[in-house]
Amino acid sequence: MHVNFVLFEGLTQLDMTGPYEVLANAPGFTVDFVAKTLDPVRCDRGLRFVPTQTLSSAPPCDLLVVPGGPGTDDAIVDPDWVAFTRRQGQGAQYLFGICTGSLLLGAAGLLRGKRASSHWRARELLSRFGAIRSDERMCVDGNVYTAGGVTSGIDMALKVVAALCGEDVAKLIQLQIEYDPKPPFPGGTPATSEPAVVERYLAMSQARFERRCAAVDRAAAAMP
Repeated sequence: MHVNFVLFEGLTQLDMTGPYEVLANAPGFTVDFVAKTLDPVRCDRGLRFVPTQTLSSAPPCDLLVVPGGPGTDDAIVDPDWVAFTRRQGQGAQYLFGICTGSLLLGAAGLLRGKRASSHWRARELLSRFGAIRSDERMCVDGNVYTAGGVTSGIDMALKVVAALCGEDVAKLIQLQIEYDPKPPFPGGTPATSEPAVVERYLAMSQARFERRCAAVDRAAAAMP
């Protein structure tokens, strides 16, 4: 099982590194990190990652993994990224979008008629790509796996491994990485967080949301 991770500037590192930790431990899995060039790619918080393949050299994959992050807004209107995602996604057996990475899958025309999820702040935008919005933290529709925000990528990666390799393998990996989350505070979703916290986040994220809406409109208009 060969896995290609999309590596664009401005991605959120845990969207990528969380699922990578799980998938890289799956027996028989090989992984490539694909970027425009082999130069290090900077994530939204400054960490840099070294690609192993470029858009032109990346081999076909069985599983295409698309993380999200602020850089998604640029990737969905970048013809090179959209074309690569579409080409790789059409040839892959499975698609896996984490957080706003599902927007890039949508921009590539891979979510039409599919149920899909994303970060809760971006889910309403999925319908502009012909997807059926799901508010599930982990949404599975056939061979398409889409997860909510950031940390949910770990959960969904375990679900992907269970589907491809069996539950016993996924349980072993879950034990190996001691994945037993116990958040120190209630919350983490709009439904479980205090209303005042939700309102503060909505206000803080409004400018980014408006930029993302504009990018999604451009991407939807250019959909293949």
